[in-house]
Amino acid sequence: MGKKAALHNLGCKVNAYELEAMQQLLEKNGYEIVPFEPGADLYLINTCTVTNIADRKSRQMLHRAKKMNPHAVVAAVGCYAQARGKELEKDEAIDLVIGNNRKKDLIMILKEYEAGLGKHLHRAEIGKASEYEELEIDRTEEHTRAFIKVQDGCNQFCTYCIIPYTRGRVRSRKIKDVCEEVRRLAAAGCREVVLSGIHLSSYGVDLDQGENLLSLIRAVHDTEGISRVRLGSLEPGIITEEFVRELACLPKVCPHFHLSLQSGSNRTLKRMNRRYTKEEYLEKCRILRKQYENPALTTDIIVGFPGETAEDFEESKAFVEEVSFFETHVFPYSRREGTKAAEYPEQLTEAVKKARSREMLALDERKRQEYLQSFLGKETEILIEEKLLLGEKYYWTGHTREYQRAAFLSEQNLENTLIHAVAVGIAHGDVLICEETVL
Repeated sequence: MGKKAALHNLGCKVNAYELEAMQQLLEKNGYEIVPFEPGADLYLINTCTVTNIADRKSRQMLHRAKKMNPHAVVAAVGCYAQARGKELEKDEAIDLVIGNNRKKDLIMILKEYEAGLGKHLHRAEIGKASEYEELEIDRTEEHTRAFIKVQDGCNQFCTYCIIPYTRGRVRSRKIKDVCEEVRRLAAAGCREVVLSGIHLSSYGVDLDQGENLLSLIRAVHDTEGISRVRLGSLEPGIITEEFVRELACLPKVCPHFHLSLQSGSNRTLKRMNRRYTKEEYLEKCRILRKQYENPALTTDIIVGFPGETAEDFEESKAFVEEVSFFETHVFPYSRREGTKAAEYPEQLTEAVKKARSREMLALDERKRQEYLQSFLGKETEILIEEKLLLGEKYYWTGHTREYQRAAFLSEQNLENTLIHAVAVGIAHGDVLICEETVL
């Protein structure tokens, strides 16, 4: 009888992709994947360390796993394991510690452990890693949409961020390998791919000339069977007139752009080492809106950065208002040991951070509703994913090209199809209710 493995993911879409790849490695080697409940022989937690909360959740899940089965193997994998490996090695609840760039060796590491070679810390010297870690998937649990990791590492060293220390320098996946995976996923029924990475805008800086993000997007766009190409988080610097003009010539590329901002205050941006001003950022948004009609622009904002004054915060809020994002992901600043900002004076209190988060989130909700309202009465394309009960009726639900949730009434089975419909209302706060197009 094969062994049972339970898996749990914390953190970003790159982490989620890597967990799917590890799951498929386990399945190919005879493991049965079971829910994260008592009864598994292996509990694998893909950890995150981007904030203090992520650290705490990672520790909680690891200890919860050991309580569910004290005789099971508990494996801490990923960024928290990379950053805090020596501490985790001493934790009696954890049997294996596997850092980044060693996930591909999961099966070998498990076999070594089962052979009685003892508890070991499996971490690469991530700062010296120069080769992309080959992990891949043949299918995705979402069926219609697949997140594909194309790049790892970051060279930016923003003063608040621990990720360059846990993921290492930029390493890119070769275009031919990405396209082979996309072809397999398309053959399995996937209609949309999301190109993801730790610092996607740096894709190709370590590859041969001609292999850059734009050439990758073109190659994926031209892969048979794929209807949509969506991009993960981008840095403002990559948005130029030429880059966006080329993107706009690729009809499968979705008009949905996540441009990382972090602050709307130039003083704070400089102290964050973000390498652009708010004026330059605003110009990038104008370039996108020049080439695309009503694109979805989303972003990240950190509130309560060390030394952020009330005036800085108001400036940041006013800038978010001016840009008018569809969605703003708001994060209270989290002090990360080993980063430059952790040593900055004028660390703000948690109360101040929470108050500023509430204000920014209220602004986000208002802007989100304004953007949704802009779709009413207009035709939109929906990639149908599943049937869900909304209120008293079952709707076919999915996402538009701008990544708005949308719902459509039909007696037909529309799963994994593209439909065109007119948005006629908004339900449950953020779902576009659509009706059949009348020609």
